Amino acid sequence: MKEKIKNIAMQAQIAGLALGCATGKTRSTFLKMAPLALETVRDDVLEANALDIKEAEDQGVPPAFIERLRLTEKTFEYMKKRLIEVSDLPDPIGKVIDGHVSETGLDVKRVSVPLGVIGIIYEARPNVTTDAASVCIKSGNAIILRGGKEAARTNKVLADAMIQAVKDAGLPEHSIQLLEIPGHEAVNELLKQDQYIDVIIPRGGKSLIKAISRESRIPVIKHYDGICQMYIAEDADFKMAVDLVLNSKLDRVEVCNALESLLIDEKIADDFLPIIGKHLKDNDVEIRGCMTTCKLLKYATEATEYDWSTEYLDRILSVKVVDNVDCAIEHINKYGSGHTDVIVSSSKKNIDTFVNRVDSASVMVNASTRLSGGGAYGLGSVVGISTGKLHARGPVGPDELTSYKWIAIGDGHLRE
Repeated sequence: MKEKIKNIAMQAQIAGLALGCATGKTRSTFLKMAPLALETVRDDVLEANALDIKEAEDQGVPPAFIERLRLTEKTFEYMKKRLIEVSDLPDPIGKVIDGHVSETGLDVKRVSVPLGVIGIIYEARPNVTTDAASVCIKSGNAIILRGGKEAARTNKVLADAMIQAVKDAGLPEHSIQLLEIPGHEAVNELLKQDQYIDVIIPRGGKSLIKAISRESRIPVIKHYDGICQMYIAEDADFKMAVDLVLNSKLDRVEVCNALESLLIDEKIADDFLPIIGKHLKDNDVEIRGCMTTCKLLKYATEATEYDWSTEYLDRILSVKVVDNVDCAIEHINKYGSGHTDVIVSSSKKNIDTFVNRVDSASVMVNASTRLSGGGAYGLGSVVGISTGKLHARGPVGPDELTSYKWIAIGDGHLRE
């Protein structure tokens, strides 16, 4: 097992070096072929996904996890669309980031280059297979995919289609590899391949990310909880606020950019809480609120300290009445995960205060939390949303999977 995984990592490194030298046109050829390759396996993918879902349901997997696992005709089309969107992005490799010519005539430039080899370890979400493949190839990186056992059949069909597209585009066949060796030992062995793999990106629950961060010898770009919060300011338009809360919470409750905590300014709580509370109740959302919330909404249950820092991924929402924008910001920075936070307001002063002081990867104004990500930001596919601050923050697209190197051109220059 150890030798097999080492060999996979070595092959990826060789492929990555070749990919880094491939032209942007050649890499884009893969991205144009990938949707066609997906289309040829549509029936196989949906059949494999149905089997994965049935097995997960038989094993008592929670409904929210099942929804993250499920592929429909709609999501399949969306996966193809995201591949095309990545193809249309500018080439992130070979860009001159900055440069100058020194007084002695030395021409110095900083140029974007691929990271090299990316390892993606993920649970459920079969779309990660195609998203990650497209972003990595676009940015000139080889990729090793390790999906969860719950989506093994689906991931296999998707990965094989992407590998075929790589071959058809004339790129190294080991540019995309799927690690199929079962068990945690295989993952732990992969995390030791720091000689060949440059970055690990885990996608899944907090326990998975913590375990990988603890065991990995390879740098990790972390994608922690999506504890997304929204503050309704005293001057918010009520209709807009209601629409934003419902869309943020209910569009897809099982995803990382779904709303998990709602903060309401005390000056409008008496009027706004009953309105939004009824909408949430009518949509079977359980409200866990502060004392004021529970007083105004008799059907709410009292929130605990745990609730303010919890990613439910379910029809549950924590609700708190706060004194003002400063208190909202304090709460968000204390309990949030640095993913996505929103202010609903018409006051420039409130908006500027919120945007400048909230410490999150995405800070939004009068917009749904569901818009934070690659699609709405014009990136197409992304490999995830980083809640860390080093190297990449927020949606991780092709540009975020690059580094740079210095190129200095002289004419017999010597150090004096």
